[in-house]
Order: sequence, then structure tokens, then C-alpha cells
Amino acid sequence: MMKMMMISSGGTALQTLRLAPSLCKPPSLQTLTRYRHGLFRGPPLLPSLLRAVSSPALQPSSSGVEDEKVVVVAKPQWKAAIDFKWIRENKDLVAGNIRNRNSSANLDLVLELYEKYLGLQKEVERLRAERNAVANKMKGKLEPSVRQAFVEEGKNLKEALVALEEDLVQLTDRLQQEAQSIPNITHPDVPIGGEESSIVRKMVGCQPEFSFAVRDHLQIGKDLDLFDFDAASEVSGSKFYYLKNEAVLLEMGLINWALSEVTKKGFTPLITPEIVRSSVVEKCGFQPRGQNTQVYSIEGSDQCLIGTAEIPVGGIHMDSILPDSALPLKYVAFSHCFRTEAGAAGAATRGLYRVHQFSKVEMFIFCQPEDSNMYHEELIQIEEDLFTSLGLHFKTLDMATGDLGAPAYRKFDVEAWMPGLGRFGEISSASNCTDYQSRRLGIRFRPSLSDASPANSKKGKGSAAPTQFVHTLNATACAVPRMIVCLLENFQQEDGSVVIPEPLRPFMGGLQVLSPKF
Repeated sequence: MMKMMMISSGGTALQTLRLAPSLCKPPSLQTLTRYRHGLFRGPPLLPSLLRAVSSPALQPSSSGVEDEKVVVVAKPQWKAAIDFKWIRENKDLVAGNIRNRNSSANLDLVLELYEKYLGLQKEVERLRAERNAVANKMKGKLEPSVRQAFVEEGKNLKEALVALEEDLVQLTDRLQQEAQSIPNITHPDVPIGGEESSIVRKMVGCQPEFSFAVRDHLQIGKDLDLFDFDAASEVSGSKFYYLKNEAVLLEMGLINWALSEVTKKGFTPLITPEIVRSSVVEKCGFQPRGQNTQVYSIEGSDQCLIGTAEIPVGGIHMDSILPDSALPLKYVAFSHCFRTEAGAAGAATRGLYRVHQFSKVEMFIFCQPEDSNMYHEELIQIEEDLFTSLGLHFKTLDMATGDLGAPAYRKFDVEAWMPGLGRFGEISSASNCTDYQSRRLGIRFRPSLSDASPANSKKGKGSAAPTQFVHTLNATACAVPRMIVCLLENFQQEDGSVVIPEPLRPFMGGLQVLSPKF
């Protein structure tokens, strides 16, 4: 049965509005509370009903965040310890950083969701307090009618609270999902712009001069019978290869040489798993199932092949609190790496320069926040010393904002001269990721009380300094295929042979020259 409501405005004629019976009932506390926060998905509530049963605070949300449509959010497998308060207080800095890095992160949406989260959290806390107050009032002797009223009130509060808590969980999940796309902040000295804006920090050596026609590594490898790309293509597909003869000794020699040299610097050697959980890949700042991903995902599982040992080494102390006396932790890890190389094309993809599977020696450091810039310089110095000892001509670059991955606060690249390409090619990089990865991986340290500020120290028996997130850094000691490219092309001889740099000879059984077999 339809009911009638007479409405007049000023001196205008009375108008009749027909209401369905359901609209004549006062909205429940649950509906009103969800309506206030823009979470009510039913038909709009009449202003007269709102005024009759709600306080002025219970007004529809003015937020522009998806009020009119239901947003289905996949529940995150993990949550990063993102400092939303800092982001809100430094929104101009964060917005500029997103712009400079050409990131697709939506800061406005994150801030709107955060404000909505704070309001909803406050409302949840208010309802919990009211529910507890009602429960306390029911203690002791009461008139049956009074007790029944309290029971009804408690029931309404419970229903409203359950609904709001569900909404809070969904809102938190969406806030996490959006905020996780915000990249790390950038070092103030990093040049702004695309890759072409990167600055040369150092130039080492000079281009080798040849009195004969220079061959690229593909031709040299063919003449010395070092590779078989054709057979690998039949067996595995394009961008795979067999190493043969002395090329096998060269790969093993490079790996053992790099491990030996870096271990002397105080790094602990590791051989890592090469299959990891997708969540660990994500926590390190990679997108295993994103568009044009470089990550191979294993179908029907939550696992991926690693693209770098940075991922399993980064996860080795996941969800841990380290004593400050253990820092820094320095690792040098050997692993095979697997990359889809989606979108790669051009002359620089031929041969060994860009492949799907390769061996690499990676350095990784966990340290206290105030030390990460120092260790970043240490890592790039180790790389430069390694490549200088081999006699390579290379340059070190301070990479511009547009070339930084999401985790990197600052990144140095090393590019070596490759005569066969007739240009420099990247052979290494070193990145300071500050606390971007550790906030996702849950890696903290506890400063000693002597290092903690008195204001932040807890008082009383058993007091301890509050934990802080460690900083993480990673750097390539030796990416084997590109090092082979450099060595073959830079040390080729007119008779077709290739001279092995002296530091590598002890790791190759004393072999000094790769000579043609025919």
C-alpha cells in the first residue's frame, strides 16, 4: 500500500509525494552510519528522514571516491607499513616525485581513501565505546522494560558495528592496493628527466684501437666455437643459448672471480633459491603479473622464477627484527636469473646482450638508515674496481628520475664500451632502496638504548628502544653474458684469438688466450 506525504515549499501549492512502505520506515543505525561514510549502496535517503533521525554529522560523504558504484577490490596478500600520515603532510613533495618519475600512482585517490579510512575508523571506535557503555549499564538490577531497551540498543549497535568493520576492512584493502603503487621518494641530487638526462659521474679508460675490422661477439663466438644459439632456439625458443668449450670456463671463471673479490670485502656468499613466492617479488617492488612484466610466473601456483638474486636475498630476513649490532649485513649471491624481456627489440637484443636466462653475482646490504648513502658509494666503488681490474673502458652514470624503478631512491649504472655494438652498454647498476623494500618485507632493527633518543625511549622495567626499518641496497658484481660480450669484443686480436684479462686466468685453470680451433 502506498502512503502519502504532503510537502509544501514557501507559498507554493501542496504537492503529493507517494512513498513505498519501505521508505516510510526510519533507516536503521547501520544504514545511517554507512550512508554518512559514502558506503551505503541503496537508493538515496530522503533529507527529511535524515534530519529526523540523525545528527548534523550524519551527512552523505562529499568525497568523490567512487560513491556511486561498487568497487570490487581483491584482498591484498600482504600489507606494506606505509606512512600515510607522512604522505598526507608532504603531499606536494610526493606529487612532484610521482610526476618526475612518470609513475601512474594516483595520489589524490590515496589521500581521499585515507581521509575516508580515518573517518570510518573513528566511527567504529565510537560505536565500540557506545556498545561497551550499554553493556555496562546492563550490569546490576534493572526494570524488565529498561533492560529490554538496552538489549535492543545493544543489538542495533552490534549490527551497525559489524557492517562498519566489514567496510573498514574493504576500505583498508583498497587503500593499500592504491598506495603500494606510489614509488619511493628520490634523492635530491638525482637529475630530473628521462634516461638522456642522466649525468656521468666518472669515465674510466679509453676506447681500444684496432688495426683490423672489428667483429662483434656473435662472430667471435662462431669462430671460436663458443655458442650455439640455433640448437637452443630449437630446444627452448629464441633468446636462449648453449655455452661451449672455453665459454663454459669463462662463465665459471667470472662467477668465481666475482665471488672471491667481493667476499674479500666482508660479504657473506650465498646461493639462493631461484623460485620464490609471488608476494616476495611484489614486496621487493616488482610486478609479477603486471602488463609487460619481466617476471616468469609459474602457472597454477603463487610462485615465480627470479629475475635477480636481489629478490630471494631481500627476503632472507623477512618479518624479522634484527639487533643493531648485526648491521650492516652484507651478502654476495650467485643465482641464475630469468626474464621475459617483454618489449625488447633492436640490434642490442642480438646474441648474449639480452637473453631469457643468465648467471649473475649480486651484492646486497641491510643497514641502518643513516648509513645507506655511504654504503651506496661503497657498492659503486666495488663495481668500478672490479671492472677497472679487467681493463674495461666504462662510465658510471647517476640515473635520472624517469629511469628509476619504484624501489630506488637513487641508482648508479655502469656502462662499458662494446666495440661490436659501437656504443656503451649497461653491465651493472647499484641502487639504494632506503626503507621501500623493508616496509613491505617487514624487516626492522632495534637500536640499542644508548643510540635511541630519550624522548622515544620507553620508561620502566624492560624498556627498549622502538624498532626502525632497515635500509636495503643492491648492486651487480657480474652479469655474466654482458661481461662475456665485453671481454670478447674488447680483447679480440687480429688472428681471431681473444686475450683473457690477467685477474681471470687463475679462475680458468691458467688459460691466457682463446684461440681459433680451425
